[in-house]
Amino acid sequence: MSSKDILLDEIESVLVPQKKLDLQYFIYIVLILCMIMIVLFPKVYITQQIYFKSREISKLKSEYDTLKEENKVIGASVEAIKYKNQVLDTIF
Repeated sequence: MSSKDILLDEIESVLVPQKKLDLQYFIYIVLILCMIMIVLFPKVYITQQIYFKSREISKLKSEYDTLKEENKVIGASVEAIKYKNQVLDTIF
């Protein structure tokens, strides 16, 4: 081969448009993307559900702690009233 032929081959490779993607390649890519989605969707869904449940649990725990403290205060108040009534009943 002469240098002229080599040069023409190089020019042809630059000037001729590259082969476009065919349908089989497109279907292959779509299938791969579907498989990735099938694998990742459950993980994302479960992670999201765990997050929302933990928020709900945290909210309920704080409400429980608040009610527990209110119960202590009310219990102490009831005991004070009982004591006061017993003392007042014995005086009169």
